[in-house]
Amino acid sequence: MSVTVFIRYQIDPFKRAQFEEYSKRWLTIIPKCGGDLIGYFMPHEGTNNIAFGLISFESLAAYEAYRARLRQDAEGMANFHFAEEHKFILAEERTFLRKVVL
Repeated sequence: MSVTVFIRYQIDPFKRAQFEEYSKRWLTIIPKCGGDLIGYFMPHEGTNNIAFGLISFESLAAYEAYRARLRQDAEGMANFHFAEEHKFILAEERTFLRKVVL
């Protein structure tokens, strides 16, 4: 059973450009580490401090293996440190979803 990780970010609305830079870096890092990246989504109209990321995996085990590879990846760790240094992510929630099929 495949799973999709739905990440909801609360971001500093005055640091959206930094969050966008952070998101763009994941576009190559996530697939390299084994995630099927659906995409990152930025605020456009309305709420200006909520963003989303969606990544699919074959299983929860595949997600766990991805997380381990990500923690060993130099670019991935640099991106985590970029977020910590600039503090543009105020909160982050992860929800694990499965697709409804007949």
